[in-house]
Order: sequence, then structure tokens, then C-alpha cells
Amino acid sequence: MSKPILLPLALCLVLSLVSHAADKLPNILWITSEDNSNHWLGCYGNEEAKTPRLDRLAAEGNLFLHAYSNAPVCAVARSTILNGVYAPSQGTQHMRSRHTIPKDYRPYVSYLREAGYYCTNRSKTDYNFKGNDKAIWDECSGKAHYRKRKEGQPFFAIFNFTTTHESSLFPRKNEGGSSRIKPADVELPDYVPDLPEVRSDWSRYHERMTQMDSQVGQLLDELEKEGLAEDTIVFYYSDHGGPTPRGKRYLKETGVNVPMIVRVPEKFRKLSPFKPGEKVAETVAFVDLAPTLMSLIGKEKPAQMQGRAFLGDKRVEPAADAGVFLYADRFDELYGMRRGWTDGHFKYIRRFRPELPAAPYSYYQFSMPSWVAWRKAWQEGKLDEVHRRMWESPQPVEEFFDLEKDPWEVNNLANDPAQAERMAAMKAKLKAKMKEIRDTGIVPEPMFASLVGDKTIVDVVRAPSFDYDKILDLAFLATAGDESNVDRLKTAVASKDPVERYWGLLGLRILKRTDGVEPALGDEHSVNRVMAAEAFYVSGKEDKAVPVLVGELDKDLDEYSVQNVINSLTQLDALDRVPKEWVNKTLKNPKAGGYVKRFAERLKSGK
Repeated sequence: MSKPILLPLALCLVLSLVSHAADKLPNILWITSEDNSNHWLGCYGNEEAKTPRLDRLAAEGNLFLHAYSNAPVCAVARSTILNGVYAPSQGTQHMRSRHTIPKDYRPYVSYLREAGYYCTNRSKTDYNFKGNDKAIWDECSGKAHYRKRKEGQPFFAIFNFTTTHESSLFPRKNEGGSSRIKPADVELPDYVPDLPEVRSDWSRYHERMTQMDSQVGQLLDELEKEGLAEDTIVFYYSDHGGPTPRGKRYLKETGVNVPMIVRVPEKFRKLSPFKPGEKVAETVAFVDLAPTLMSLIGKEKPAQMQGRAFLGDKRVEPAADAGVFLYADRFDELYGMRRGWTDGHFKYIRRFRPELPAAPYSYYQFSMPSWVAWRKAWQEGKLDEVHRRMWESPQPVEEFFDLEKDPWEVNNLANDPAQAERMAAMKAKLKAKMKEIRDTGIVPEPMFASLVGDKTIVDVVRAPSFDYDKILDLAFLATAGDESNVDRLKTAVASKDPVERYWGLLGLRILKRTDGVEPALGDEHSVNRVMAAEAFYVSGKEDKAVPVLVGELDKDLDEYSVQNVINSLTQLDALDRVPKEWVNKTLKNPKAGGYVKRFAERLKSGK
């Protein structure tokens, strides 16, 4: 009687074990490098590159041709990745800020850990919002490793290589180094001037890339040696583009078009629609990574996540008109709001501070010889129009590029009648995306503290009382530089809404008009007082502007407002008006922000 029963039971057990093995969760290994756009790799077509291990990984897996970091700087990009939320949608678009975000924005790590994953990070954090960055991980340190998981436990592990960071080209890190490519033999892109320092940095960076490639190889060899390669999905990508001039911090392809390679082992082949070795043409972006992780472990993406899963059981096919939303705001000390939209073939960029030059976007970069040389050549009047334009103001409000015909983005087609319809469509998509995600960038950062209170900036822009559509329309109108909009701008300056006043003041400052601006010199918000003063200054009325600007330094302001004043004085070439007493007091003030203190140090030293 027992044998007929035992056989089916045994068969069920075997089938159960087979099913369990088939449903086993994949390990996931993320390998990240810093500051390199995809054109630095051999597998992306650079014949001067020596990146054999990444080239091999691409041959075994899939190379994404149009992968984008939504932001061209690290902390902003990481905040996007971590929560699967566009940085401007959570108020994390400003570099090295620690603003509070909504409590229901949970990092992807928490979902992975709930699913049983052992999650390690080695070891970059800097997630750009208030909180304990390391606490979300099982382990987060320079020694974190998937080996420390429990037996049989799936892992998610990040290994971040800093070898290619822009600081690797700073002189103190270059001493005694040599390059396999002579600087004279380097092929330079069109957008940089042909200077010895530029050639030298290009040559040296190829060496950094090769060093990083070797590190990737060691990690992959280790995975193989541990017998885990067939159980592990491997991602490689860089945190954004760069690092050479006009890369990092720019919405050009050199700043946002990153390498991304994904290798899915055979046993998990069903999780990818792509064949091994296939080059993927669809656009993907950092905002898509968290939803993709959820999809790879069979989970629906949480409501907060705004991207698209491009792998896994829950993959979403790209829309016919799919594109990528790009953004840039304050990077280190300097403000300069920009937004962009690309489909991988064309790109639209919109400046919301066109009165500012396009360089620099940070002073940190001037530890790099090529940046210093480029600036010096501009100051000495030795550059042609292509290479001097980004140092000058005003900048074009709009830029439009054909990325296939003009991969280095030197030919702005914004005024080309043949591109008018296409550009208008991409502009409309950009504006619609800003509206959809409630882009918090339309509120100036120095206003955050006074408007937020015990809430978040996300709460502010999503409140029924905040007329988002009206402010967004005004932001586009104010920055267009159109004299026919003066009456609308004057109305905005008289508004009870401080954000509306800000855009009205900026619009008049761009037009160098002071109609109705004088009352704003006493506005309740520092950023508005400063903008009003700038309007007078650029209109030739320095006597009204300077006392207001200098007077701001003596007020009890938050760090971002002080930084905004400093930016204004710098752009107006009025640093000689800063009192020495303020410099000395700031240097002695332990509560002064790092950027503000460094500014005081520069004034003190005369550099």
C-alpha cells in the first residue's frame, strides 16, 4: 500500500526542489566608477582606450548606448538612484545639501533587505538628504563584502572605484606618473581648445581608465573564483560623466551619457529581453535603476519610484516617444539652474539662469591643469568663438543638438528653422515632466528654510495653495529675455507670493530693467533682495545696489542665502566691496559653512 504513495511524494519533492532552484533569487553586483562618460571606453568606440575587462564584460553582456545619469554630479545622481525618484522631485538637486525629504521615500536597499538580501556598500554614500546614510545597509565601509552574508543568502553588493575621479588629475596625484599615450598623440574632441595642459590631462586620464578597468577585472575574477559568476547579475556604470573640462557638471553628453553594461548569467536569462553581446539602443537612466532592481527580484515598483524597469519580470517597454529628463542646479558653491530632455538622438537644454556664464560651475575643478589653462587662455583673449563662449554671459536660453551629426555638441540648432518643430516638441516634454514630478527647482534654494518650516520642500510645491502651473509658466517666461513680457514681470514683482516675486525680479534683471523693483530691495527674503539689487547694478545704478548686497553679509542668514550673496558679488565683479571685517569674522566663525569659509579664505589670500 505504501509504494504507490511514496513514488508520487518523491516526485513532488524533486519537482519542488527544481522549482525552488529555478526561482532562486539572483545575486546582484554593482560595480561603479567615478566621473567617466562612456566615450572613455574601448567598447564604446574609443580606439585610444585600453579597457579590456570592461570590453569583455560588454561582449558577454549588454552595452547600453543611451544610458544617462540624470544629473552630472555625484551626490545628486546618487539620491536619484537610491530612492528611484528624480532629485528635483524630492528636493535633493543641490550638491552637498541635506534638506529633509518625505518620510515615505524609502531607499531601494530597504526593499531588498526585506526580500532577504544581504546588502553591502563599499563605500560611497553622500545621498544628499538628511539622515544616516550608512544605517540603511547591512554593512557600509571600505571593507564591506558579500562574503559576510549568511550561507545561502542572496546578496546585493556595490563596489565603488574612485580611481577615475576628477581629483586623479590634480597635480599632487600625478607626480611621477607616466602615460602610454603621448599627449601630442591624443585625439582631442572639438569642444576643448588644443592646449598642452588639455592634452596632458587627456593622456593621463586614459591611464586612470586602464587602472580602473584592471580593478574591475580583479573583482570579476574574484566572483568567478568564489563560484558565484553563474548566480550573479553584474552591472557596471559610472556615476556621471567627466572629468575633463565641460564634462562633469554639464548637461552635455560628456557630463551625462554614461557607460552601462549588464551581464545576466544563463540561468537568469529569462530576466533580460536582450541577447548576450547585443548593444541596446533604448534610453535608460539612473531613475530606472531602482525599479529595475525591484523587477529583477519579482517585485512591483513602489509608488514613490518614477522610473521604468528595463530588466526583470516587471520590465516595461519604452514608450515610442521615450526620453530622459536631465537636471543641474547648485554644484558646490555656484548656482545655475538648467534642465534638459534627450531621446538619445536629439537634446534640448533650457537655462533658467541665462545671465550667468556657463563656466565655472564649481571652483573645485580649478585644481585641474586643463581647466586652469583654458580659463587663462580665455582671459588672455587667445580662444576662438567656440572655445570662449562658455566663459561669457549671457548664455543661450535654449540649446538644441543633433547628437548623431554633432556628438560633441558644439553646433547649437536652437535658431534653425528646420529644427523648430522638433525642438518645440522636446521643450514641451521637458516642461510637462517638470510639472508631472513637481520639480522643486522652481523655488530658489535660499527660500527653502523659510517656506518649509516643519515640512519638506516637496510638501510646499504639492500643496493646493501653491499654484505650481502659474509659477512654472512664469519661470519659462521670465528667463526668455523678451521685452514684451515686462508688464507680466512687473505684476509678478508686486505679488504676495515670494516665489512669484523671485521669477519676476529675475526676469527684469535679465532685461536690465528696474521698473517696479525698488520695493523689493526690502523684501522679506534675502534671495529677492539680492535679485532686486542685481537688477539695479546691471542697469548702471550701483549706488542703490551695493549697500543692499554688502548689507546682506551682516544679516543673520542661512548658509544658502549667504552663498547666494557671495555668488552675486562675484558675478557682478564687486568683491572689492566686501568689508575686511566680514572676512575676518567669518574665518573665526566655527558655524560658517564650508563653502562660505573657503570664499573668505580666497578673499583673505587675494586669490
